[in-house]
Amino acid sequence: MDNKSLKKLEARLWESADTLRADSKLTSNEYCMPVLGLIFLRYAYSRFTLVEAEILKHRPVRKGRALPVTASDFSAKSALYLPEMARYPFLVGLPADIPSAGLHGVGGQPLNSLGEVVNNAVELIEAQNDQLSGVLPREYGKFSSELLSTLLRIFNDDALDAVDGDVIGRIYEYFLNKFAKNIAADDGVFFTPKSLVKMIVNILEPERGILLDPACGSGGMFVQTGDFVHAAGMAANNAMTFYGQEKVEYNARLCLMNMAVHGLTASIVSGDEANSFYQDAHSLAGRCDYVMANPPFNVDKVKAESALSAGRLPFGLPAVNKNKEVSNANYLWISYFYAYLNERGRAGFVMASSATDSQNKDRDIRRQLVETGHVDVMISVGNNFFYTKSLPCTLWFFDKGKPDRLRDSVLFIDARNYYTVVDRTLNEWNEWQLQNLTAIVRLYRGETQPYRDLLAAYRQTLSVCVWITGKRRLSDKGASLPLPLAAASRPKDVTFSLPPDASFQSCLEALQSFLEEQREQSRAAAAAAKRAEKKQAAALWEERLAEVENALLAAREAQWLYARFGDGVYADIPGLCRVAGRKEIEEKNFSLTPGAYVGVPPAEDDGVDFARRMNEIHAELVRLQAESNALMETISRNWQEMGL
Repeated sequence: MDNKSLKKLEARLWESADTLRADSKLTSNEYCMPVLGLIFLRYAYSRFTLVEAEILKHRPVRKGRALPVTASDFSAKSALYLPEMARYPFLVGLPADIPSAGLHGVGGQPLNSLGEVVNNAVELIEAQNDQLSGVLPREYGKFSSELLSTLLRIFNDDALDAVDGDVIGRIYEYFLNKFAKNIAADDGVFFTPKSLVKMIVNILEPERGILLDPACGSGGMFVQTGDFVHAAGMAANNAMTFYGQEKVEYNARLCLMNMAVHGLTASIVSGDEANSFYQDAHSLAGRCDYVMANPPFNVDKVKAESALSAGRLPFGLPAVNKNKEVSNANYLWISYFYAYLNERGRAGFVMASSATDSQNKDRDIRRQLVETGHVDVMISVGNNFFYTKSLPCTLWFFDKGKPDRLRDSVLFIDARNYYTVVDRTLNEWNEWQLQNLTAIVRLYRGETQPYRDLLAAYRQTLSVCVWITGKRRLSDKGASLPLPLAAASRPKDVTFSLPPDASFQSCLEALQSFLEEQREQSRAAAAAAKRAEKKQAAALWEERLAEVENALLAAREAQWLYARFGDGVYADIPGLCRVAGRKEIEEKNFSLTPGAYVGVPPAEDDGVDFARRMNEIHAELVRLQAESNALMETISRNWQEMGL
């Protein structure tokens, strides 16, 4: 399934499921867990059928029949076995009159509603997997059988069987994202935007070892690390050992479900024993290869004596008030992240922007950190990257294994003005922007091959672009037929090619011109389309223009990167990035604010004569005003002629 199709599936499933929320009279918070639980049930069945098919390929045969598949066969493949009554088709295929089915639950009790049947399926699954024990939702009695049946059918889409667990993993994350935006009361504490998580993972480059997230929320750091390791050709569960602490038990349940949906295993501790201020629940101080986190910012009233006795404070306590409390815990978190690392460990985390130059005891801790030589990269992030917060933040990176030549330097990147607008309240880094920022870090480290590979990926994307008009798939035969539209109404199949040695700037200019041509053709097609064809033609043209805009985006980002770093040599870029040594950092009072080092970009001359342009605008305004007056006079005469 391609990315475009997957996005459409995500949107369709969300729209269908969320429409039913009004009928349930449940809040987003109450609705979230049961819906994610249904997605999990659907995933579990998809995985079950795949593993079952693999087992049956090599199943011994006795008396002409294959031996029956058992739970132990699935355990041997680290997969989840599903009893019959926990399989999704069984749940979907139940009659409307549940009592007539004569079903009995795990404890032998009769099952009289669909909610009871689904709760029983959850019990059966949890009995097969210790990690899921007590984790899956059992609130299905809140739903009417009719509503629950509709929800089950929504997630019974054949597309969810497309590829292993990847599709349902994406669907799960999409729903989690949407719920995070809707549950304002939770303030997004359990969900870190994917682009921030990806940036952390890209820069840390986890390969194998122990990964800890002591504020793990819904497990985004683990999932993205799993994707990164899988992309490198390794099995994440073999290469990585995942540990998490999450004080809010609700969020820990989301995390374990998220991990299971993505085929990952982890040790997650929740509740009071997972309060990272007072507990090292896994005894991992000094043992971690990687630490990743997005902790809550600016927490107050942390008991200073309890925090001190819990350890993991190599630089001492932050400021303590008269009530013997740490009034701002940002530097407790920062100290923990450092303390958890082994002798070559790396840490990446999200932190409030104010922490980069806070004063008093915070400054003293920051000085000690800088003097270790292990502060690696600092990245400023602009507003609106969080779903329920508009505040900016900073990404911090530690590396205890830095080479000696970099030991006394820190790379500062100010990315506050580099992002993609998603909507009025949300920004993100698109995939190309993530790779561009990562490329800067790698050039700083002296790794030039990844930069060359990225340029090659840009050239491959831009060398030949083939756009074929949308097809209608016949699900019964698997064939594809052209949509029945008049030729004048539909986009023509196009191959847009450029010479392999064309510059990124020429690619950008050519695609900008091509996009304008396509837009003009779409307007002409809209005018020529028959009334019955207009909606379908508009959808096809919208798809075509989006494809060209994606290519244009690649060209724009390629030019952005190449214009600054050419064929692959790191350079300080005013307003974007700068490498500063320990002496300079000391001169700036040990501030780690990227803006204090990178400065501002030079003003660009747009070639516009200001005085001339203002005269042109004024003349245009006078002309438009005259046209407006003439129209008003015409309207007034028409009214008088009609006797009004």
